[in-house]
Amino acid sequence: MHKLIKRNNFLFCALFVGLLLSLTLSASAHFLLNLNVRIMHVQHTDDGLRVYMRTPMPHLVADKVGRQDGATLPDAAPYTTNAMKDGQLVHFVDLEAFKNDPDGLGQLAEDGLQLLVENQRLGGTIEKVQLHRIGSEPGFATLEEAQRAVQTETPLLPPLYVGDTIVDLVLDYNTEGVVQSFSLANTLDPGLPDQDQTANLILDYASDRPQVFRSRGLMTEPVEIQLEGYGGFLSFVWEGIRHILEGLDHVLFVVCLVIGAQTLRALLLRATGFTVGHSVTLSLGFFGFVPSGSWFIPAVETGIALSIIFAAVAAFASTTNTARSELTMVLLTTLIGLLHGLGFSFVLQEILQVTSPNIWQSLLAFNLGVELGQVAIILALWPALLLCHHANAGLWMSLRIGLAGGCAAIACYWTFQRMAEVYSTLT
Repeated sequence: MHKLIKRNNFLFCALFVGLLLSLTLSASAHFLLNLNVRIMHVQHTDDGLRVYMRTPMPHLVADKVGRQDGATLPDAAPYTTNAMKDGQLVHFVDLEAFKNDPDGLGQLAEDGLQLLVENQRLGGTIEKVQLHRIGSEPGFATLEEAQRAVQTETPLLPPLYVGDTIVDLVLDYNTEGVVQSFSLANTLDPGLPDQDQTANLILDYASDRPQVFRSRGLMTEPVEIQLEGYGGFLSFVWEGIRHILEGLDHVLFVVCLVIGAQTLRALLLRATGFTVGHSVTLSLGFFGFVPSGSWFIPAVETGIALSIIFAAVAAFASTTNTARSELTMVLLTTLIGLLHGLGFSFVLQEILQVTSPNIWQSLLAFNLGVELGQVAIILALWPALLLCHHANAGLWMSLRIGLAGGCAAIACYWTFQRMAEVYSTLT
């Protein structure tokens, strides 16, 4: 029976490691996508709503690529051309087609955008459409920047890849009377890699204090916009929760914190230190008070991987529980929190700009969401480990070793992978 328990424990650990390793694999696809952020500014006018929208061009045309019988290349999507380059299919913007009919490209966006007032979809009128190359696009963080961007023509010289192109446009929606509430959704399904990670930022200007809403994915589920309420704040809370729960490296570190704590008090102290640390650098990193070199992000990610290895080893390095040793662990966890906070800030920078309205409210909401996600991991794992310890001390120890070993193994793989990325940025 003892051998059977050990074998089952071993199988559990192996399955756990295999599951985590499978989560580290990434998918690939042929359609290039260099930007995955959509921004919508909604201005309330006397006769309706005006939407200023920025979207990656692949979101509008990727699902419209076809193929004719006997053709060597797929039929090009509207406003694009296809070519083979180094044995791979690439997609270019057809600048001549856009010049001849820019509103047709805007219509693709309007067809997909679902603006509903009292459950009735409104039809939008295309007012202006502009193309920008990624890296030379004007700002779009505020309503004023969006209004300037749609009137700004940036130089576009071929070749211009579809994946390197941003579309800015204005859509007018006429309504009868003042709009008190509405919803926004999108029916486009471009079939792009990681499209479920698309960051959607919606800013509503119904009052002097704009509301900021955050949604991830293709927006198939409507985002409800109301003049009053906490929808915008809660959307950033939810984004913080999703980020830590879906960010496997942060999850593994919190798991190691849980299995390394001998008492609930020790766990809470370490979690508090981690919170203080990452709250500081989340804000500093977001506002740009960090190095700007291309090496910095992979270097931080390497450090995060090393912190998981440290936490896994520290969980079993000492059996003493003196006040001095506990204080040391809290200080170390706080320092590691500084490192993880930079990782959080990189994600937030992708969906929010420093000049966005209500910036501190959004930062607070995102940070609160991160904390709630961290608490959820602790509440799920700590009671389970406690019950397991009371039921079977041997199984409890095997479970802790399996968790720590699995976390350390994955972190070692990440460390080598990310160190290679750092090296590539320096050579």
